[in-house]
Amino acid sequence: MNEHAAMLNPAATDHLPFFITGPGQTDGLFNAMIVFLIVVVFSVGLVYLRLHALPEHLAHGASKVQLQLVGVLALLALFTHNHIFWIAALLLALVPLPNFSAPLASMAQSLEKLADRAPPAGTLAPSPDAEVTAQEAVSTKAAPTRKTPITETERAPAVPEKVV
Repeated sequence: MNEHAAMLNPAATDHLPFFITGPGQTDGLFNAMIVFLIVVVFSVGLVYLRLHALPEHLAHGASKVQLQLVGVLALLALFTHNHIFWIAALLLALVPLPNFSAPLASMAQSLEKLADRAPPAGTLAPSPDAEVTAQEAVSTKAAPTRKTPITETERAPAVPEKVV
């Protein structure tokens, strides 16, 4: 009888597979499975986080407001595990938001230009002998600006100066 056979249990067969080790020996398959599981866990975590950051990557070329909204929704989905936030972030990243500020700014600029113009030549001007209504009597001109700043000891006038 050899030494290996003496260490085996009498109920064991003569030929054992390679993954069954004797007492006091290193289990190579166990060590390989530990390394494999560590690699798999890190890989699954990387894929999960990469998938979770997908809406932010898609919205990267969009406006700053849209990118911030998508980022907040993605973080909410990550920390609360509510998938509806992630779906909302993905849909918001895929759909471009319309630019509301450009048309409003254009309208404001146009209105400023219209306000500075004199009335067109074709409009009717009030006749000099016509009665003046209360609204027309109120001057729409601004009060003249002061050339010198108001000091601490000087008080501001209670009534605006008269426009001549």
